[in-house]
Amino acid sequence: MSEPSREARADALLDSVQEERSRRLKIFLGAAPGVGKTFAMLSAARELKRQGVDVVIGLVETHGRPETSALLEGLEQLPRRPVTYRGRDFTEFDLDAALQRRPEVILVDELAHSNLPGGRHERRWQDISELLDAGIEVYTALNVQHLESLNDQVRRITNVTVRETVPDAFLDQARDIVLVDLPPRELIQRLKQGKVYVPETAAAALDAFFSPTNLVALRELAVDTVAGHVDSDLREHMLARGGAMPVRRRVLAAIDGHSQSEYLVRIARRIAERRGAPWSVAFVDTSATLDKARGERLDAAMRLARRLGGDTVVLRGHAIADELIAHADREGIGQIILGRTRERFLARMLGRSLTQLLLRRGAHLELTIIATPTERAKSRLRLRMPGGRGRRDEYIYATLATLVAFALSFIADRYLSVANLSLIFLTAVLVVAVRTRMAVAVYTAILCFLGYNFFFAPPRYTLAIANFDDVLAVCLFLVAALVCSRLATQLASQVESMRAAHAHARALLALGQRLSTSTDAAGIRAAGAVALAHALRCDTAILARDASQVLRVVASSPRDFPLLTQDLAASSWSEQHAEQAGRYTDTLNAAPCWALPLGNEENRLGVAALRFPSDQGEPSPDQRSLALAMVQDIGQALQRARLAEELEGARVQGETERLRNALLSSVSHDLRSPLASMIGSAGTLASYGDQLPPGERHELLEAILGEGQRLDRYIQNLLDMTKLGHGTLKLNRDWTDVAEIVAASTTRLRKLFPDLKLVTELPPGTLLLYVHPALIEQALFNILENAARFSPPGEPVRVVVRSKGEQLQIDVIDRGPGIPEDERALIFDMFYSVSRGDRAPQGTGLGLAICRGMIGAHGGSVEALPGEGRGTTIRITLPLPAPPDQPG
Repeated sequence: MSEPSREARADALLDSVQEERSRRLKIFLGAAPGVGKTFAMLSAARELKRQGVDVVIGLVETHGRPETSALLEGLEQLPRRPVTYRGRDFTEFDLDAALQRRPEVILVDELAHSNLPGGRHERRWQDISELLDAGIEVYTALNVQHLESLNDQVRRITNVTVRETVPDAFLDQARDIVLVDLPPRELIQRLKQGKVYVPETAAAALDAFFSPTNLVALRELAVDTVAGHVDSDLREHMLARGGAMPVRRRVLAAIDGHSQSEYLVRIARRIAERRGAPWSVAFVDTSATLDKARGERLDAAMRLARRLGGDTVVLRGHAIADELIAHADREGIGQIILGRTRERFLARMLGRSLTQLLLRRGAHLELTIIATPTERAKSRLRLRMPGGRGRRDEYIYATLATLVAFALSFIADRYLSVANLSLIFLTAVLVVAVRTRMAVAVYTAILCFLGYNFFFAPPRYTLAIANFDDVLAVCLFLVAALVCSRLATQLASQVESMRAAHAHARALLALGQRLSTSTDAAGIRAAGAVALAHALRCDTAILARDASQVLRVVASSPRDFPLLTQDLAASSWSEQHAEQAGRYTDTLNAAPCWALPLGNEENRLGVAALRFPSDQGEPSPDQRSLALAMVQDIGQALQRARLAEELEGARVQGETERLRNALLSSVSHDLRSPLASMIGSAGTLASYGDQLPPGERHELLEAILGEGQRLDRYIQNLLDMTKLGHGTLKLNRDWTDVAEIVAASTTRLRKLFPDLKLVTELPPGTLLLYVHPALIEQALFNILENAARFSPPGEPVRVVVRSKGEQLQIDVIDRGPGIPEDERALIFDMFYSVSRGDRAPQGTGLGLAICRGMIGAHGGSVEALPGEGRGTTIRITLPLPAPPDQPG
C-alpha cells in the first residue's frame, strides 16, 4: 500500500488532536469488585486537586472501607438527590446539580449502575454521557463483567447473569482506561478480611463468584479489553502519523431471531473491535410468519446491536443467501458471521443449506460460523412436526382440507379413474400451500399421498401397490404435490413481502403528497401528524418551540391528543440531543410516548411524539423503519420550508434595500428641483426685493408658492406609499356621488394647468360609491396630472365615466405619445424609469403606484390601455354596490 500524502497525514494528525481534546472520560477498570478501583480514582483526584484543578465528587461508594473514606477529606462533594421508591428512601447522583456546578473534573462511581425510576435517564452511563456532552471531564469506575459484549462469556465463566451492563460503544469514548489489577490470592484474602463485603456476604461470594478460577478468567478478560483499547489507539496514532494500515472491511452478523441471536451480536462486536472495523447486524425477512417469542428475540438482538454501537438493517427477499451476498457487495462487507444451528437433512443432502449456499456463492467473502452447542443440544431433543413451529389452527385447516378432498374423491370414484383422482388431492395441497406455510403444505401432501395410496391405489386399503405404473403415478403425485406446495408457498411469501414493501412505499408516497401541498411549516407539521397517525395506527403529536422558546404541541392527530409531563420531558430531551427518547428507548422510558427528533443538533426543528396502545409491544422492524423514514421526510420538508422562508426574507430584504436606494435617489433628484427654485426665488427677494418692480416680485412669490405646493404633493405621495407598504392605510368609507369626486379632482387639476382643455363625460343620474372619497379623489388626481403633463398643447384630456353591470369605469384619455405595450403594466411599479408616467419630467415615480394601491384597497383595479388612435387610456374599475336604500 502506498504511503499517505503529506496533506493526508496532516489532516489525520489534526483529526487525532481534535479527537484527543474532545475525549474527557477516564475509566478505572477492574476484573472484580474489591481490586481498588475507587481507591485509585480518589488518589488521582487528590493529585489533580493538589495541582489546582477544580475537582468535585459527584458520587463515590466507599462500601464502608476506612482507607477509601479517608481519601474523601478535602474534596468537595455534591449533595445526592433523594428518591423514594416502594416506600423506602434512597439517594442517587444529582445530574442537574452537577451540570449547574460545572467543575473541570467530576468523579462518578459505579458506571454500570441502574438509576431508580424518576430520573432523567435509566442508566448511570447515560448521565455521564450528558456530562461529557456538556464539556465536563469525568472519572468513573467499572468492572469488566459489566461490559455488554462480554455478558455471555461472563455467564459461562461464573454461572452468573450480570443484569447491569454498559455498551461497549460508550467505552470507546474513553480517553484513558486505567487497569486496576490485584492477584486473585490477594483479592480473596481481602474478601476474607471483610474489606470487600460484610462477612455473611463474603462467605457466599467465595463459594460462587470469587473462586480462583473465575478470578483468573475475569482478569484475563480485563487485560484483553485494555489491550484492545490500546490496539485501537495505536491504529489511530499510526494513521495520524502516516503509518500504513490495512483496508478496513465491514463485519456483518446475520441473525434469524432464534436464541443464539444476541450471542452472535456480541461476538460480532468483539471481532469488529479487534479488527478496528465498522460492523452491522442484518435480518432477512422472507415474509414467513414469526411467532411471538422469535419476534421478541429478534427485537432484543436489534436493540442490543444498537446499544453496542452497530448498525441494524432488515433485508427483504426469499433467498437469504442471495440477499446477504448482495448487501455485502453493496456495503463493502468483508466478513459475515453466522450461527450454526440445526439444519434439515434434505437441505444438507441437496447442498441448499444457508451455510453451503454462502460458501458456494460468496467465495470473495470471509465466513465465520459460530457454534452454538446449547442450541444444537436442545434441537436434538425436540421432536417436531415438519415445519416446526406451525400454529395449531393452520394444521387444523390442512386436516379439514384433506378430509374434504377425501370426501370428493369417494364421490368421484364412481366416475373417474384412479389417476384422475390424484388431481383432487393435488388441488387440496395447492389450496393449503397458498393459505399457509411450506411446512403445513408438506404435511398436507404427505396425508394426501398416504390416503390416496391406501384408499384408491390398488390393492385398496393397504399401502402396498401391485402395479408398477401405479407406483410411478403415486410417486409422481407426491413429487408434484411437494413441488407445487413449494412454488405456491414461495409465491405467497413473495406476495406478502411485496405487500409489506408496497404498504411502506404507499405510506411514504402519501406523506410526500401531503407535504408537497403544504407551503409553510405549520402545514407541514399538520400533514405530517396526520400521515404518521394513519400509517402507524397511533396517536401523534408534533412539538416545536414557540417565540418564547417553550416546546409546545403545534399539530396532532387526533386534535385533542394530550401529552403527559413525562412525554414533554422526553420530547424536550430528544429535541435537545437529536436522539430518540421515551418509550422503546433507554432514556426516560417511563414516558408513554416514543419521541423522535425532527432534524439534528445543528437544525432543531421539533419532535414527533408517537403513542401506541399501552398493550402493544415494541414496534416491529418494519414499523420502526417506516416511522424513522417518515420522520426524516418531515424533518427534511421543515428544513426546506425554513430555507425557503430565509430565502424569501433575504429577497424581501434585498427588495427593500433596492426600494430604499431608489427612494433616496428619487428624493435627492426630484425634490431638489423645487427646493432649488424656492431657495433661488426667496434669495432674489431677500437681496433685491426693494429694487424689483411689483410684477416681478409677484412672479417670484407665485413660483415659491407653486414649487412649495409641488413639494407638498411629493411628500404626501411618499407618506401615502409608506402607509400602503406597511398596511396602515385606513379606509373611512362613506356613500358619495361619482360626479363629486370627478369635480373635485378636475378642479384641483385646473389650478395647476389653467390652459389645459378638460372634457368630462358623466352618465345621467346619480352613481353612488361606498368608498373613502379623499383617497379615490387623490388616485384620480394623480392619473389626471400624469395625463396633463404628456398631453400636447391644445389637445384635450377626456374623463369618461360609465357603469357596466356591477362595476364603475372611469377612463382618463390623453392624446400624448402613448406607452409601448410591453411597458403598460410596468408604469404602476414604484420608481419605474421611462419617459412616460409621473417619473419624467417632473415626478418621483410614485403617483401611479399610489393610485394602484389606493384603488386596490377598495377592491378595484387600474390598468393602462391604448388610446383612441393615439395616446393612452388609464382605466379605473371600482365595484358598484347597491345604494343604501335598496336591499343588497
